[in-house]
Amino acid sequence: MRLSPLVITHTEQVLREILQFAGPADVVISRYFREHAKLGMRERGAIAETVYVILRNRLVYNHLSESGRGAQMRRLVLLGLADIYGVEALGGISEEEKVWLEHVMKIDRARLPKKMQANLPDWFYNRLVAQYGEDETLRLAAVLNTPASLDLRVNTLKAKREDVLKVLKEVPVECEPTPYASSGIRLHRKIALQNMPLFKEGNVEVQDEGSQLLAQIVGAKRGEMVVDFCAGAGGKTLALGVAMRNTGRLYAFDVSDRRLAKMKPRLARSGLSNVHPVQIAHERDARIKRLAAKADRVLVDSPCSGLGTLRRNPDLKWRQTPETIAEMAQKQQAILESAARLVRPGGRLVYATCSLLDDENEKIVAGFLEKDDRFVLVPMQQVLGEGKIGLEMGDYLKLLPQIHQTDGFFAAVFERVR
Repeated sequence: MRLSPLVITHTEQVLREILQFAGPADVVISRYFREHAKLGMRERGAIAETVYVILRNRLVYNHLSESGRGAQMRRLVLLGLADIYGVEALGGISEEEKVWLEHVMKIDRARLPKKMQANLPDWFYNRLVAQYGEDETLRLAAVLNTPASLDLRVNTLKAKREDVLKVLKEVPVECEPTPYASSGIRLHRKIALQNMPLFKEGNVEVQDEGSQLLAQIVGAKRGEMVVDFCAGAGGKTLALGVAMRNTGRLYAFDVSDRRLAKMKPRLARSGLSNVHPVQIAHERDARIKRLAAKADRVLVDSPCSGLGTLRRNPDLKWRQTPETIAEMAQKQQAILESAARLVRPGGRLVYATCSLLDDENEKIVAGFLEKDDRFVLVPMQQVLGEGKIGLEMGDYLKLLPQIHQTDGFFAAVFERVR
């Protein structure tokens, strides 16, 4: 595969904007492609893949680019392209650039400083080392700096997992059942899923296995009243609706009309009729108060740093700071306290994040239990046993990419005892 020189030019342009870290990388890339509609699918794929490789390996690339000549943005792009496609695939580079690339590609990156190999900001690296130790942090970082697999959740109202696996293998695409989530399928390469009848007819949804497990541990049952307090675009909402077998009442709250709008086509495909999306102004909205002490289950998939999803969103590690984490923790505490008001005596409350940091996880749980003695922590191992989920955990669900091959997730389950 020989790449057009235009790929280098366009990648430089989009990368320059992304490295300002004013917004999510995927949003910038999507807008750039809309503005440059003549770019072909191959060029778009190469540009997007190169941007993400650079974001994942930014510290190493910055170090290697110090030895070259010319604009650093171009050197970063050349390094990313060479890592993915090889030096010979790059069209429109000078002989000097080719010699430089061939030289830096021979450098043994395993001999670089460990902190540089991790490609994480200092503050984040140091916090992970404090939590997990340096060796485990390096293992974690190595996996965070690789692309995620594509996981699907089978809509069991419409299809069986074994039947979907059979259809996918006939495509053919290499796939297998997820090891923990009961309705999950893991694909080993990305496919044009949106064009397949399986997707169009609502038989499958894209959802990381960790996210599927969060929905499972809620334990939603037929006929219950369940609240997804921070529903977003509805991935977990749909999974909860299926668990309830399309009975009872499932409220999907979110402050963003745009996110709830994204749920509508997914909801239509799913065949669910028990879901009630509700836009709220804030966590103390009057529409929430009407459900006080009435819900059997409440899921708080809290807004968080997203640092457990770096395989998919590598720009997040460069956009987050200790200050944003501290601000997030205050918001998380407030949201959890408000959601707790909806739980009836004997009901359950689930707090979850896709963060790896104690500040957003265990510390929030400890603060909540200290303030509200109506709730007790239900050990996660007990919850997993109830759901027949084959995972070994302690008090909390703590999913780690290097161990469980999911995004990084945390969850705690509380029961209201009075």
